[in-house]
Amino acid sequence: MRRPQRPGWLTTPVLAVSGLSVGSGIAQFGVTAVIGDVAAAFGEVGVGDDLTAQIGLPATTVGLALALVRLTSLASLPAASVADRRGRQRVLVALSVVGLGLTTLAALAPGFWWYVALVALARPALSGVNAITGVVASEETRTKDRSAAIALVTAAYGIGAGVIVVVRAALGDLATFRVVTAVALVPLVLLPLIVRGTREPRIARGHLRTQGVLGAVPRRHVRSVALLSGLSGLIALATGPAFSYLFVYGERVLGVSAGLLALLVVLAGPAGLVGILLGRAAADRIGRNLAAGVSMAGTGVAVAYAYGGTAPRLAVGYLLAITASSAFAPPTGALGAELVPTRVRATLAGWITFAGVLGAVIGIAGFGVLADATGGFDRASRTIGVVTAVTALGFLLLPETRGVELEDLEADGSGTD
Repeated sequence: MRRPQRPGWLTTPVLAVSGLSVGSGIAQFGVTAVIGDVAAAFGEVGVGDDLTAQIGLPATTVGLALALVRLTSLASLPAASVADRRGRQRVLVALSVVGLGLTTLAALAPGFWWYVALVALARPALSGVNAITGVVASEETRTKDRSAAIALVTAAYGIGAGVIVVVRAALGDLATFRVVTAVALVPLVLLPLIVRGTREPRIARGHLRTQGVLGAVPRRHVRSVALLSGLSGLIALATGPAFSYLFVYGERVLGVSAGLLALLVVLAGPAGLVGILLGRAAADRIGRNLAAGVSMAGTGVAVAYAYGGTAPRLAVGYLLAITASSAFAPPTGALGAELVPTRVRATLAGWITFAGVLGAVIGIAGFGVLADATGGFDRASRTIGVVTAVTALGFLLLPETRGVELEDLEADGSGTD
C-alpha cells in the first residue's frame, strides 16, 4: 500500500522555516514585552499621574526608541534581495545567526540606549528571516496549499511571541529584561538542528537573479509591487503602535497586572490562529484581494477601539486586532508570491517589509507624540485606525491571482501584471 503523503504545507522544508519563524518571534516580540521594564530599569519611576512617572521615561522617548528599532528593519530589503541572487537557504541561515546572536547580547546592555542599539542592529536580520521564510513557504507549495503554508509560518511567529510572554509571566519577579531577552539564546542553540530540514526550493534553483541593482524591480512589476507594499505599510501604521504599546499602556497607564497581560497575549494565540484560518479560507474561496481588504479594514476598526481608556476595551480590541491582522497574512502572502516571477520574489518580500517598517515607525512615533500632546492614547488610536480602514479599498486596484501556479509566471517572465 502507498503511504499517504503529507499535505504540501506540512513538508519538512516548510516545517523547518516555520521553526526559524518561531525563533524570530521570540527575538522580536521580546523587545515589545520588556521595553517597559527597560525604561523602568534605566529611568525613574515615580508617584503621579503623568506618563513619565508611570513609565520611567517620557512616552516620546520610548516611542522614538521603538520607532528606531523598527526603522532599522529597512535594511532587510537588501538582505532579502540577496536571497534572489545567492539562494534562499544560505541567506536564511546567516540572517538567523546574526539576528538571534545580537538579541542575546542585548541582555547584557549597560543602559537604555545600549539595549535599543543592540536590538536595533538585530532587527534587519530578523525581518529578513520573516520575509524569506514566507517566500520559501510559497515556493515549496502548489496554489492549493500556498495560503496554508504561509498561515503556518505566520502562526509560528505568533508561537514565538507567545513563548516569550509566557516565560516572562511564569518567572514573576525573576523576569528582568535581561532574563527575558536572553531567551533568544535557546533558538540560537537549536539553530543547527532546525536548518538541517531546510533546502533550496526547486523553482529557485534555476530562476535566481544574476544581475541588476539590489532591490530593483522590473518596470512591468513596479505598479503591483508599489501597491501591495504601500497597503502593507498602511496596515502596519495601525498594528505597529497597537501591539508595541500593549505592555507600556496596559501596565503603566491602566495598571493592568503583568499576569493579566500575559493571559491576554496567550489568548492572542488562539485569536491569531482563528484569524489565520479565516484568512486562509477566504483567500482560497473569495480571492486574495477581497480577503486582504476586509481583514485590513477590520484591523483599523479594532485598533481604534482598543486604546479607548479601559482594560476591557484594551482586551477586546487587542484580540480583535490580532484576529483581523492575522487574517491579513495568508491572502497577502499568496498574492505577493503570485504577482511576480521567482527572480524578484524575495525582493518583493523585502519591499513589503520595507513599507511595513515605514508604516510601523510612523505609527509608533506618532502614537507616542500624540499621547504626550493630548494626555492619552484614545485620539491617536482613533485617527490611525480610521486611516487604515479606509485605505483598505486599495486592494481593489490589484489583479486577482487565485489559482496561479508559480511555474506559470516563469513561462513568460511577466507574472499577472
